[in-house]
Amino acid sequence: MDKLYSIQEVSRLLGMPKDTLRYYDRIGIVSPSREDNRYRRYSKDDLIDLMNIQIMQYADFSLDEIRGKFGFHRMENITPAYCEEIAAFLDAKNAETRKKIAHLEKVSRLLNVAAETLRDFNHESDQRLAEIVREIYQDIRKTEQGIYEEECNEHKG
Repeated sequence: MDKLYSIQEVSRLLGMPKDTLRYYDRIGIVSPSREDNRYRRYSKDDLIDLMNIQIMQYADFSLDEIRGKFGFHRMENITPAYCEEIAAFLDAKNAETRKKIAHLEKVSRLLNVAAETLRDFNHESDQRLAEIVREIYQDIRKTEQGIYEEECNEHKG
Protein backbone atom coordinates (compact mmCIF):
# COMPACT_ATOMS: atom_id res chain seq x y z
CA MET A 1 0.00 0.00 0.00
CA ASP A 2 1.29 3.44 -0.97
CA LYS A 3 2.09 5.95 1.72
CA LEU A 4 -0.57 8.55 2.45
CA TYR A 5 0.39 11.99 3.72
CA SER A 6 -1.32 14.20 6.28
CA ILE A 7 -2.17 17.79 5.46
CA GLN A 8 0.67 18.83 7.80
CA GLU A 9 3.18 16.70 5.87
CA VAL A 10 1.98 17.96 2.47
CA SER A 11 2.11 21.55 3.69
CA ARG A 12 5.70 21.06 4.84
CA LEU A 13 6.81 19.07 1.76
CA LEU A 14 5.38 21.45 -0.84
CA GLY A 15 5.56 24.70 1.10
CA MET A 16 1.82 25.26 0.73
CA PRO A 17 -0.31 26.66 3.52
CA LYS A 18 -2.80 24.20 4.99
CA ASP A 19 -5.61 26.67 4.26
CA THR A 20 -4.70 26.53 0.56
CA LEU A 21 -4.85 22.73 0.60
CA ARG A 22 -8.25 22.85 2.30
CA TYR A 23 -9.46 25.39 -0.26
CA TYR A 24 -8.32 23.20 -3.18
CA ASP A 25 -10.26 20.32 -1.64
CA ARG A 26 -13.34 22.51 -1.14
CA ILE A 27 -13.37 23.68 -4.78
CA GLY A 28 -12.56 20.22 -6.12
CA ILE A 29 -9.15 20.77 -7.68
CA VAL A 30 -7.45 18.14 -5.51
CA SER A 31 -9.65 15.93 -3.36
CA PRO A 32 -7.66 13.71 -1.02
CA SER A 33 -9.17 10.64 0.55
CA ARG A 34 -10.57 10.85 4.06
CA GLU A 35 -10.02 8.63 7.04
CA ASP A 36 -12.83 7.61 9.39
CA ASN A 37 -11.93 10.62 11.54
CA ARG A 38 -12.41 12.85 8.39
CA TYR A 39 -8.72 13.78 8.24
CA ARG A 40 -7.43 14.35 4.73
CA ARG A 41 -4.92 11.80 3.45
CA TYR A 42 -2.96 12.73 0.32
CA SER A 43 -1.63 10.12 -2.10
CA LYS A 44 1.47 10.38 -4.27
CA ASP A 45 -0.83 11.28 -7.22
CA ASP A 46 -2.37 14.08 -5.13
CA LEU A 47 1.14 15.44 -4.44
CA ILE A 48 1.93 15.36 -8.16
CA ASP A 49 -1.33 17.19 -8.90
CA LEU A 50 -0.47 19.83 -6.29
CA MET A 51 2.99 20.31 -7.78
CA ASN A 52 1.45 20.69 -11.26
CA ILE A 53 -0.98 23.26 -9.87
CA GLN A 54 1.90 25.23 -8.37
CA ILE A 55 3.70 25.19 -11.73
CA MET A 56 0.58 26.25 -13.59
CA GLN A 57 -0.08 29.10 -11.16
CA TYR A 58 3.53 30.17 -11.64
CA ALA A 59 2.75 30.23 -15.39
CA ASP A 60 -0.14 32.60 -14.58
CA PHE A 61 -3.06 30.16 -14.98
CA SER A 62 -6.08 30.98 -12.84
CA LEU A 63 -7.61 28.33 -10.60
CA ASP A 64 -10.71 28.36 -12.84
CA GLU A 65 -8.52 27.62 -15.87
CA ILE A 66 -6.74 24.86 -14.00
CA ARG A 67 -9.95 23.30 -12.74
CA GLY A 68 -11.77 23.64 -16.06
CA LYS A 69 -9.12 22.36 -18.44
CA PHE A 70 -6.88 19.86 -16.75
CA GLY A 71 -7.65 16.38 -15.51
CA PHE A 72 -4.10 15.84 -14.24
CA HIS A 73 -3.19 12.20 -13.67
CA ARG A 74 -6.45 10.75 -14.92
CA MET A 75 -4.80 9.47 -18.10
CA GLU A 76 -7.64 7.07 -18.96
CA ASN A 77 -9.77 10.06 -19.99
CA ILE A 78 -7.28 11.43 -22.54
CA THR A 79 -8.48 11.44 -26.14
CA PRO A 80 -6.93 13.05 -29.24
CA ALA A 81 -9.72 15.66 -29.19
CA TYR A 82 -8.94 16.50 -25.55
CA CYS A 83 -5.23 16.81 -26.37
CA GLU A 84 -6.01 19.14 -29.28
CA GLU A 85 -8.32 21.25 -27.11
CA ILE A 86 -5.66 21.59 -24.42
CA ALA A 87 -2.94 22.34 -26.99
CA ALA A 88 -5.10 25.12 -28.50
CA PHE A 89 -5.75 26.49 -25.00
CA LEU A 90 -2.02 26.49 -24.23
CA ASP A 91 -1.29 28.22 -27.57
CA ALA A 92 -3.80 30.94 -26.69
CA LYS A 93 -2.32 31.29 -23.20
CA ASN A 94 1.15 31.57 -24.73
CA ALA A 95 -0.02 34.28 -27.16
CA GLU A 96 -1.54 36.17 -24.22
CA THR A 97 1.75 35.85 -22.32
CA ARG A 98 3.72 37.14 -25.32
CA LYS A 99 1.43 40.20 -25.47
CA LYS A 100 2.07 40.85 -21.78
CA ILE A 101 5.83 40.53 -22.34
CA ALA A 102 5.72 43.01 -25.23
CA HIS A 103 3.70 45.41 -23.07
CA LEU A 104 6.10 45.09 -20.14
CA GLU A 105 9.11 45.62 -22.43
CA LYS A 106 7.57 48.91 -23.61
CA VAL A 107 6.85 49.95 -20.03
CA SER A 108 10.43 49.09 -19.06
CA ARG A 109 11.78 51.12 -21.98
CA LEU A 110 9.57 54.06 -20.98
CA LEU A 111 10.73 53.89 -17.36
CA ASN A 112 14.39 53.67 -18.39
CA VAL A 113 14.15 56.68 -20.68
CA ALA A 114 12.16 58.63 -18.08
CA ALA A 115 14.84 57.93 -15.46
CA GLU A 116 17.64 58.85 -17.92
CA THR A 117 15.80 62.03 -18.84
CA LEU A 118 15.49 63.07 -15.23
CA ARG A 119 19.14 62.27 -14.48
CA ASP A 120 20.42 64.29 -17.46
CA PHE A 121 17.61 66.64 -18.31
CA ASN A 122 18.12 68.34 -21.67
CA HIS A 123 16.17 68.99 -24.84
CA GLU A 124 17.40 65.82 -26.63
CA SER A 125 16.54 63.43 -23.78
CA ASP A 126 13.19 65.16 -23.30
CA GLN A 127 12.42 64.67 -27.02
CA ARG A 128 13.35 60.96 -26.80
CA LEU A 129 10.98 60.54 -23.86
CA ALA A 130 8.19 62.40 -25.69
CA GLU A 131 8.67 60.13 -28.73
CA ILE A 132 8.32 56.96 -26.64
CA VAL A 133 5.27 58.37 -24.84
CA ARG A 134 3.63 59.14 -28.23
CA GLU A 135 4.41 55.60 -29.45
CA ILE A 136 2.87 54.03 -26.36
CA TYR A 137 -0.14 56.34 -26.57
CA GLN A 138 -0.70 55.28 -30.19
CA ASP A 139 -0.56 51.62 -29.11
CA ILE A 140 -3.14 52.32 -26.40
CA ARG A 141 -5.42 54.04 -28.90
CA LYS A 142 -5.11 51.09 -31.34
CA THR A 143 -6.01 48.67 -28.57
CA GLU A 144 -8.97 50.78 -27.49
CA GLN A 145 -10.11 51.14 -31.11
CA GLY A 146 -9.92 47.34 -31.53
CA ILE A 147 -12.01 46.84 -28.41
CA TYR A 148 -14.52 49.46 -29.57
CA GLU A 149 -14.84 47.81 -33.00
CA GLU A 150 -15.33 44.36 -31.42
CA GLU A 151 -18.09 45.70 -29.16
CA CYS A 152 -19.84 47.40 -32.12
CA ASN A 153 -19.66 44.25 -34.21
CA GLU A 154 -21.14 42.18 -31.37
CA HIS A 155 -24.13 44.53 -31.13
CA LYS A 156 -24.74 44.42 -34.90
CA GLY A 157 -25.06 40.59 -34.98
